[in-house]
Amino acid sequence: MGKAARKKSKAPKVREVFVAQPFEGLAAETELIALREFVPSATAKLPLADAGDRTITLGTVLPMAAAAFVRADGEVFVGLQVQTRSSDISRDLGRSIRWALSAEPGDVLSVPDTTSPAAEGERLQDLLVADAELEVTLHTNFEWWLPEDTEPSGEVKLSLDRANEAIMPTERLGTGSYWVLAGEKAHLRWVRPEPENQLLQALARLSAAGELGLGEGSRYAGSFRAHGLLVPVWDLDPEAHAREWDEPAKQLGARLDEALASLESEPLNASERRARDGLIGRQLTLR
Repeated sequence: MGKAARKKSKAPKVREVFVAQPFEGLAAETELIALREFVPSATAKLPLADAGDRTITLGTVLPMAAAAFVRADGEVFVGLQVQTRSSDISRDLGRSIRWALSAEPGDVLSVPDTTSPAAEGERLQDLLVADAELEVTLHTNFEWWLPEDTEPSGEVKLSLDRANEAIMPTERLGTGSYWVLAGEKAHLRWVRPEPENQLLQALARLSAAGELGLGEGSRYAGSFRAHGLLVPVWDLDPEAHAREWDEPAKQLGARLDEALASLESEPLNASERRARDGLIGRQLTLR
């Protein structure tokens, strides 16, 4: 075969397209982002559309950062916080779920499948009930890795102890909204579902009016991008208990909803535009 013929016979390369908003279209989008990015130890039953008799629990971190595993008692877990990823996290998780649906007790999927050709029906959007929320359970340790009444030993105990030591105290204040105690600082991290530009305008409106805080002992710190959505962050008084911020967070949410609703009829004025420019300068992108 001549050189030109050989060139023509090569299969065209398929370029992977990065999916910036992998959980788009799911009611649980903000919660999934929070659990993947900054919640240390939490679980939630996945609202699978068709799983037969098997239930699967989503976990933030699994032993050895595994993609999925089946405990000795048959409980099935899929992990969100893994080290390996493709251009589409939703597809990675979908494939892990597919694996978990037929796995046996003791089986472990160390890393998600990120190399197989893309196929239909593999994304979370194909497997979950789209309008279902996640019922999140927060844990103060990782003992849920083991069946009840099981005493860890050897390497398992060492791994569990290391994971437990790394946990930052965390409380859930609402959907996608979490209080986190990070060393000597406390924060509210709130994954918001609105388009970034729209949310920034609403935040700017509150900022210009002096209504962007949660009260005494708080200040707006900035925001970061995660999986296509914006996550505003507030610094909080670390001496105050998480529950003391519950009502202020609800009131802030109500003010933010009101500001969002006003944008269509009331464009930003000059001071609000300046506030928006300041907010844009305090952003960080996470992937």
